[in-house]
Amino acid sequence: MSVLYVVATPIGNLEDMTYRAVSVLKQVDFIAAEDTRHSKKLLAHYDIATPMLSYHEHNETESSAGLVALLTEHKSIALISDAGTPLIADPGYRLVQEVRANNIPVVPVPGSSAAVAALSVSGMSTDRFCFEGFLPAKAVAREKTLEALNSESRTMVFYEAPHRMAETVAAMGRAFGQARRVMIAREITKHYETFWQGTLAEASSAIEKNEIVQRGEFVVIIDGLDGKPERYDAIALMRALLQELPPGKAAKLAHQLTGVSKKDLYEIALDQKSDR
Repeated sequence: MSVLYVVATPIGNLEDMTYRAVSVLKQVDFIAAEDTRHSKKLLAHYDIATPMLSYHEHNETESSAGLVALLTEHKSIALISDAGTPLIADPGYRLVQEVRANNIPVVPVPGSSAAVAALSVSGMSTDRFCFEGFLPAKAVAREKTLEALNSESRTMVFYEAPHRMAETVAAMGRAFGQARRVMIAREITKHYETFWQGTLAEASSAIEKNEIVQRGEFVVIIDGLDGKPERYDAIALMRALLQELPPGKAAKLAHQLTGVSKKDLYEIALDQKSDR
C-alpha cells in the first residue's frame, strides 16, 4: 500500500521509541534515513531488518523523486531523521510536499521532539510559543533575526550548536535585554542531560566559567516579552541617559535594559533632543 510514514525516533535514550514506531519500521518496505550509519544502531536495538535508503539535505531533490517513484509503485516508506521528529529543523519538507502533490497518504507516527521536551520542563508559558529552530550562523544575520523577535510575547524555542552558544547567548542579551529569563537544555534524555535557568546575563557568565559545558546538543528557551514598558517610562529613561550619552548609545543601552526596540528608543531620543 502506498503510504509515507513520518516517524519520530528517540533524541537520546533509545527506550523513548514508541511501540507503534517500532511496528511501522518493521512493516514498511523501506526506511528513508537522514544518516543510514547513525540509524543502524537504533534499528539493531529493536531488531528491525527493513532496508534503508539515504535521504538528507544534500540529496533531497534527487532522493525525493526516487522515493515518490517507489510510492507510486505501491511501496510503503518510513521517513526518519537522526533524532526526534523529521522535518523539525531536519530534512523532509520537500519529500512530504511532493508526496502530497501526488495524492499519496502521509501519516505521522508521533514521538520525541527536543523542542517540546525542553519547553515542557522550562517553567515558562506553554499556552503560546514559537519555534525558531537554528539561528543564522553569521553574526549580522543572527543579530537581525533576534532584533526582529524583540517584541515577541510568546515563549521562544531555539536550537543551537555547541560552538556557537557563547555568541548566541551574548547576541540574545543584546536583543532581548540582559534581564530576560532563559532556560538552556543540554543533551536531553542522554547521560549528561542538564537544564540551566537564569537571566541572559547570568547565562553568559555561566558559559564563560564553563558552568554550562559547550558540548552536545542545545535547546534554548527564551521568555516572551511580558508587555512593553509604557512610553512615558521609556521617555523618562531616555531623558536620564541623554544627559550623559549621545542618542545612538543611549538607545542601545536602554534597549539592553528594557527590551524595547532600539528603533523606537532612538526615535524617542531624537524627539527629546529636538524639544530641548
